[in-house]
Amino acid sequence: MEREEIELLRSDSLRQEIESNIERNPTEIALDKRLQHPREVASQVKYLQRARKKLPSYYAVRAILPSLAFEQSSSEECAAHKEYEGQLAVDMTCGLGVDSLYLSRRFERVVAIEHNPELAEITRHNLALLGAHNVEVVCGSSEEYVASLERADLIYADPDRRNAEGRKMVCLDDCSPNIAALLPMLKTKAERLCVKLSPMFDTTEALRAFGEGASVEVVSLGGECKEVLVDWQRGRTGGTIKATALSVGSYSIAVGEEHRTTSVPFDPSAYRYIVVPDAALRKASLVGAWCESCGLDNHGSYGFATTLPSGPLMGHCYEIEAIHPYRPKELKRIISKKIELIRHGFPHPSATICKALGVKEGAGEKWAFAEIDHSLWAIRLK
Repeated sequence: MEREEIELLRSDSLRQEIESNIERNPTEIALDKRLQHPREVASQVKYLQRARKKLPSYYAVRAILPSLAFEQSSSEECAAHKEYEGQLAVDMTCGLGVDSLYLSRRFERVVAIEHNPELAEITRHNLALLGAHNVEVVCGSSEEYVASLERADLIYADPDRRNAEGRKMVCLDDCSPNIAALLPMLKTKAERLCVKLSPMFDTTEALRAFGEGASVEVVSLGGECKEVLVDWQRGRTGGTIKATALSVGSYSIAVGEEHRTTSVPFDPSAYRYIVVPDAALRKASLVGAWCESCGLDNHGSYGFATTLPSGPLMGHCYEIEAIHPYRPKELKRIISKKIELIRHGFPHPSATICKALGVKEGAGEKWAFAEIDHSLWAIRLK
């Protein structure tokens, strides 16, 4: 986004056009010759409409929302979950400033670093609209800024995980800034570090990379894994692995305890209920420990019970109608032509299952597919 376009988007006339068209279809707006700047209005309306759910505070003040920065930003629900506090927080990867906004509500001062001059200017504008007057947006190199820093209560980073070709990266060494290379220096500058990793990042590798004093939290929203957060704290001994389903609950366990669970033989005739654990539990490899804490038998990626589990669950519970060995030729005789398919830890993708069974995926009978003790099962749900 060029500086001239930023000035245009900040003008009263364009803001009025955006407001007048906020409920319209962006495609219609882009073709509306009655507007002075239909392309700019259409783009902003498109992302403001999407911001109603993801960034409601930004929508409320009609913030400027560049497309790429919007796509890469944390949601407000995820940003609000980071409950750190202190005097000074440094956000090394400011972007649209969503995490900086929520850090500003718990820290006396926040320094947010953004290397792109135009995005830095937009973020200053937005944060002013949002009333975050204790956030200083610095345009420059986050590596150079942190190197010159004496000490911060928190250094936060959400590294850019796309390379020059736009391909998504996972390894810390491939991200910008290179947190793996900076880690020894960062540990001398901060009392606490929080680094947001790719949802694909392995939690065991995250603990290894950050060393003693590190904990990992996997955060999901609406059943989808959104963030893997590594939290390192000076002087901490031991660590935890935590799974959090926002608006649902959390489960945590000490590092090293997650695999110490009791296994029982799988008896298909014994179970009446199946629980599909939340994505955060699966990503954090906490399904077995969590099932045991809830009185469920863990088999494959699911929990099983003979009686209806009581209390809130970090997952969905279904009553079992029948459990069958996964034998497509036999299942074809009893399965409907359209099914709602649940598969976790199953070796075949959904498309392969549907082709083998001669069905389409959609609203219909619910079936869960599981691999348990090297055997494949199809579970019909009520």
